[in-house]
Amino acid sequence: MLDYIVVGFGLSGMSFVEELENNNKTYRVYEDFSQKSSRVAGGLYNPVILKRFTLAWEASEQIKEAIPFYKSIEAKLNKKLVSELPVLRRFNAAEEQNKWIEAGDKPLLGEFLCPELIRNENEHLDIPFHYGKVKHTGKIDIKTMLSSYAAYLEEKNAFCNQPFEYEDVVVKEGFIEYRGVPCRHIVFAEGFGLKKNPFFNYLPLLGNKGEYIVIRSLELQLKEAVKSSIFIIPLGNDLYKVGATYNNEDKSAEITITAREELEKKLQKFLKTPYEVVDQVSGIRPTVRDRRPLVGTHPNNQNIHVLNGLGSRGILIAPSVAKQLYAHIELGVSLSKEIDSNRFDTL
Repeated sequence: MLDYIVVGFGLSGMSFVEELENNNKTYRVYEDFSQKSSRVAGGLYNPVILKRFTLAWEASEQIKEAIPFYKSIEAKLNKKLVSELPVLRRFNAAEEQNKWIEAGDKPLLGEFLCPELIRNENEHLDIPFHYGKVKHTGKIDIKTMLSSYAAYLEEKNAFCNQPFEYEDVVVKEGFIEYRGVPCRHIVFAEGFGLKKNPFFNYLPLLGNKGEYIVIRSLELQLKEAVKSSIFIIPLGNDLYKVGATYNNEDKSAEITITAREELEKKLQKFLKTPYEVVDQVSGIRPTVRDRRPLVGTHPNNQNIHVLNGLGSRGILIAPSVAKQLYAHIELGVSLSKEIDSNRFDTL
């Protein structure tokens, strides 16, 4: 009998599998690559909500856990995955600069906001005022991390590249059976795919489509991530990821001309050098109406669990909530009411 079946292998699924690895549990992962939000994400880790100059939910605690976690994955896979990357907030008015300085005086924010304003020295960017710099930021190569970890699991015969068929789940006394394979627990970490899951489709997962474009600009030579109305994120080799859009209505997987036009219009307001669009990607972020994760156990079956709803900040949130779910299942540790999926108990 397996200890676990994990369905979905984005940031949440991978983080939970690493918990299983660290605790010597047996498992099998099912992933059909239908959900792409983790793989197409910008990869930035940044504890500050730069629109309002506020600290993201529990970001101070999450970043202390997340960065060592990803560095341990880096060492395990022998791949360069974590890199420091300054994040600069472009100000649109002197009033914004003043609000930044005021925010930096707050106890928690002071740890992350540099008090000194930075003058722009890149002639290819229109920066009429100054930048604010966020401390303790960087970038995770999510695509390489997930693909390398999946290859590691394939070598262990623990990775199944196929859709998970819910109708083949058989609930037994004290365990679950899937296609003849018994397991103690199933954890569903499917992202927006949860909408089709008959065990958890009652949960209020909304979904928010995000699209990025990738541009090539030979002259830009940008070494930092710059946040205006959108992000410009350096990828190396004169490539930059630009985004993202937020669309609550469109739940399709396809890229759209509308999104590209929106991103280019915003980009051209402050990028003053030639570029070409070389790629465009999209994914549906698994968002929840109260903007908190969905973590916990099915109200009617103690062997079926969910790990979802990480939204646009999955990089920081995933390691923490995966650890909490594992402790909840194996040690009976209560989940905080903020993240417990049973806060929505209508079946």
